Amino acid sequence: MHAPDGPKKVVRVTIFNQSYSVSTSGDPADTEKLAQEIDDLMSTIARRAGNLDSTRTAVLACLHLADRLRTAERELNSLRESITDKTRDLSMLLDSAFEENESQ
Repeated sequence: MHAPDGPKKVVRVTIFNQSYSVSTSGDPADTEKLAQEIDDLMSTIARRAGNLDSTRTAVLACLHLADRLRTAERELNSLRESITDKTRDLSMLLDSAFEENESQ
């Protein structure tokens, strides 16, 4: 939703029956897509939870998104650790191969 150096554009979106003007320096279509995803999430929560006001629905949507973010961060950290381990293993294999090559 943001590209720090791009020109700002105002995008009109609707989330949970409320209209918002959002300023973005990225692609307006990306902002519209994000807004649609949030609208869908809030609508799903409202349908499942029953008679909730918009504030409670928004808080539950935020909790859901925070949980997804935390899960993604954990997965990213796990991938980083895996890459670090694989890089270390590859480096040791290369060092070993160079040592064998030098000794011949």
